[in-house]
Amino acid sequence: MAERQERTAADAVLTRIGQVVILHHAGDREEARRRLLDLWAELGEHGEPVHRCTLAHYLADTQDDPSDELAWDLRALSAAEEAEEAAGAAGLRGFYPSLHLNLAADYVKLGRTDAARSHLDRARGTAAALGDDGYGNGVRAAISRLELRLADDGDPGADSWGPPRQRPK
Repeated sequence: MAERQERTAADAVLTRIGQVVILHHAGDREEARRRLLDLWAELGEHGEPVHRCTLAHYLADTQDDPSDELAWDLRALSAAEEAEEAAGAAGLRGFYPSLHLNLAADYVKLGRTDAARSHLDRARGTAAALGDDGYGNGVRAAISRLELRLADDGDPGADSWGPPRQRPK
């Protein structure tokens, strides 16, 4: 019974995050950022790693400053690594390609191409964990597009490569 209540509470947090993400996708970036920050304050730095990973991953999208976006994406990666150490966190493996892809994009925006290439290599290296579905295909395509932009030394800062975001399962 206690395990079921914990799972229901965990699902409720992910549902709340998902609702705010819908608000963000509908175009209300400021309100989404405010609500996600409120959730972050509620969870705290020591909240469930899966929740912190998901929340930080989406908070990064709401940032105006590339340095702030990088900071949130780094928090997401750190929480994912923490969750991986916990029992039953294998579901985050499919999240790593997107985490590293977004970090690569952050570093591109900041003009740090070596760091961008390093995370792009890590994104590619973890892509085998992706499913053969729309999300997985989208992340793989985004990795390829960013690799091409970096190889061509074109405008790697453009957001047209569009990494999809996903909640961990």
